[in-house]
Amino acid sequence: MSRLDELITELCPDGVKYKKLGEVATYANIRIPVSMVNCNTYVGVENLLPNKQGKTISNSVPKEGVVIQFNTGDILIGNIRPYLRKIWLADCDGGTNGDVLAIQIRRKTEIIPSYLYYVLSSEDFFVYDVQYSKGAKMPRGSKDAVMNYRLPVPPLPVQQEIVRILDHFTELTAELQKQLDAELTARKKQYEYYRESLMSFDNVPYVGLDTLFPNIRNGFVGTVTKFFTDKENGIRYLEGTNIHNGIISDNEELYVTREFHQKHIRNELKEDDILMVQSGHIGECAIVGKEYMGSNCHALIIMSNGGNCLSKFYVHYFHTIEGMRHLKPAITDGNLKHVLARKMSFVKVPFPPVEEQKRIVDILDRFDTLCNDLTSGLPAEIAARQKQYEYYRDKLLSFPEKG
Repeated sequence: MSRLDELITELCPDGVKYKKLGEVATYANIRIPVSMVNCNTYVGVENLLPNKQGKTISNSVPKEGVVIQFNTGDILIGNIRPYLRKIWLADCDGGTNGDVLAIQIRRKTEIIPSYLYYVLSSEDFFVYDVQYSKGAKMPRGSKDAVMNYRLPVPPLPVQQEIVRILDHFTELTAELQKQLDAELTARKKQYEYYRESLMSFDNVPYVGLDTLFPNIRNGFVGTVTKFFTDKENGIRYLEGTNIHNGIISDNEELYVTREFHQKHIRNELKEDDILMVQSGHIGECAIVGKEYMGSNCHALIIMSNGGNCLSKFYVHYFHTIEGMRHLKPAITDGNLKHVLARKMSFVKVPFPPVEEQKRIVDILDRFDTLCNDLTSGLPAEIAARQKQYEYYRDKLLSFPEKG
């Protein structure tokens, strides 16, 4: 019998009490001047990540006004549909905005912050929260419904043991991730060496990028949050955060209204377009596949192929040192660098025969598969461990209700 089983048998053999979240916690409601927070203590929904240590340094601290104060031990949850899974157990005092719910445990309530964090991270709470999300353009969780969520409140020793088990599980996954990172770093260095070698040309012509990609343009630039909607009513919307390592990922799924899409129809994506990140990790690019046809995008450069080259070849090329060097005429000066679509015509690129482009792409694609295959080795083990963690987390938080 495990220690947890012993505690349950001893302290709550007949089940545990269930309480509404509002009985054990409340929303933070104290407002403080923006001057009291900085990039390390301000939390916007965009820099809230889906895990216990889930906060990045903010690059969008408000310049004036007030923010909602939160304290160490509070639980912060994203309150807009694309961000509902983002949750953080605060390890500092700070401030947040209305797109984030700051939940504070009531005084004299016998509940541990880490235990409540795991409860609110569970699949059961996520499904419940989505059920009560409302709003066409920007679906939000219902604050009243969140506080009506019923959760098990076992005795403190049981809570502590559950937290210990789940924390240990998290540590094991983090250790596996370190091993994965070390192995992939070694593979990546080898891959980059061969890519640089294959992309070094002596006897090929260099041509203007716009001769190969005659339609180069910006995606939408500006504030778009008010045009967000859900998957059923919207059009997929890609950002720079979706472009990494030469592929488009679904690490963050956003959708905009059909009206917004029609207004900016020139940015509609077609198969084989290249998307390039304009700011942040500038120069990162990827090809638009069939699954992203008809999408729209934000702060990305769109390059439509004229039909005389392989888009994939130039995605590989711009990830090389030489490719970034030739991209320089389109990059702004200063600390915060940007790639400008209007200056892409100054960029010169090699133009080997299409057969040679295909040969190089085939070699690099095979090598890339060896480096990033998520169906074998450590990546598969990490994925399996994460599923196992989520399964046991939800099981550990399931109790019969007393009475």
